[in-house]
Amino acid sequence: MAFQVSARIGAMIVQAAVRHGVDPAEITRETGFDPTLAGDPDARIDFAVEEALWATAARLTGDDAFGLHAAEALRPGAFDVLDYAVRTAPTVRAALDRVARYNRLEHDVATFTIGDAGDPEVVRIEHRLAGVGVVQHRHSAEMTMASLVVVAAQISGAPVVARAVELRHAAPASTAEHVRVLGVEPRFDAATNAVELAREVLDRPCPAADPVLARVIERHAEALLAARPDPAARTSQRVRALLAQLLGEQDASLGAVAARLRLSERSLQRRLADEGLTFDAVLDDLRRELALRYLADPRIAIAEVAYLLAYSETSAFHRAFKRWTGATPAEARRRAA
Repeated sequence: MAFQVSARIGAMIVQAAVRHGVDPAEITRETGFDPTLAGDPDARIDFAVEEALWATAARLTGDDAFGLHAAEALRPGAFDVLDYAVRTAPTVRAALDRVARYNRLEHDVATFTIGDAGDPEVVRIEHRLAGVGVVQHRHSAEMTMASLVVVAAQISGAPVVARAVELRHAAPASTAEHVRVLGVEPRFDAATNAVELAREVLDRPCPAADPVLARVIERHAEALLAARPDPAARTSQRVRALLAQLLGEQDASLGAVAARLRLSERSLQRRLADEGLTFDAVLDDLRRELALRYLADPRIAIAEVAYLLAYSETSAFHRAFKRWTGATPAEARRRAA
């Protein structure tokens, strides 16, 4: 299976190399990366192309700390919706939570987990590639871990020094830049890539936090996430993700989903049956979940909820909601108030 990442990651690597004086045509020629994809927010590139970009950029620049320096150069908007979700968060902890939740918008298999470090004053953030046999390039790993420190400092408005850093790859010839950027000497040949930060850092407020804008961005991020299936997802999960997108287009039909999956309607129904499900059951469950989410927001009128769920008439939505919950939409909204 060919895992993919956002073309924005490729563009970021090329831009970092250009800042070192590298001719962008040279790096794109060697790697096959198409720079015109950077302008398409939905464009993806194969994971192998990303890895080639890291290796080629580091070689052409002669910078043995290329990934660390790429992290230092990050500015708002580099990763579109994910970036703005992070930068409008109220605290560093909330920003990291959003990284963990929305990172799949940028990368098919990269995951972040946030947990305890064995010390009540320290929080550990681990980064993994979930794909079997997927190995991350050294500079990619260093950029990723350094970006957690760099962006935390940017959004909190105060310096951040890691308590500890672990990296899976072998130690480079010099670690002076690692110490300068991260604030600590990393431990190399580790079991996983990780950064440990003082809990005080995660509790810091973010001066640029914008709760109104954050709600808008999060709704958009949730919609994008629902529309991007996990590459290893079951058929029902992929159908559910496509339906979340097609509901907004008022075309949540079996034929539309089958066409997006490049399957016949019969083949799609058979695959769902193998999972003990039907197309109508997946659609019904998604509508129920979204209805409860929309009704929790009093700014969305009930008639608009019906439209967002692609019901032709509000009365049809009322009947379905009563079947799901035993209450009318208006009753459910009053109870939630």
